[in-house]
Amino acid sequence: MYYCGDCQLRQLLTQFAGYQTPSEKHLECRHLQQLNPPLNSVVMIENVGNLVCPALFDLGEHLKVVILSVTEGEDKPIKYPHIFRASEMMILTKIDLLPHVQFDVQRCIEYAQQVNPKIQVFQVSALTGTGLESWYKWLLERVRNSSQVYP
Repeated sequence: MYYCGDCQLRQLLTQFAGYQTPSEKHLECRHLQQLNPPLNSVVMIENVGNLVCPALFDLGEHLKVVILSVTEGEDKPIKYPHIFRASEMMILTKIDLLPHVQFDVQRCIEYAQQVNPKIQVFQVSALTGTGLESWYKWLLERVRNSSQVYP
């Protein structure tokens, strides 16, 4: 398992607050307000289940990042275009499995860019650490350069 070596980024991500929506099927801004994160912190929201809902609801986020595993198939950007259109970044995960699965990386990136020509792509492996430092650096840069304050 690979661990982040950047202490500054680790400090931003050290607090964890799990939250499960009550009876609703989606997270709303009012749920996030209950977490009361400190200013200039990073709040990561994981949507478990599908790639439709995260693109359809405004949570007041500064940016969206879509995470796609190579085990899911390269067609996801055209199958679920809303989240890829709304995302600034696509993280392609589990690239260490590429020798064992049928997945065309270039085709997947092309599909994502058809839906969103400005989408950036990081290819990462949590197992080997490949690409993680670049992703962490990008994230830390975004936090440092963000002059916007959100309620």
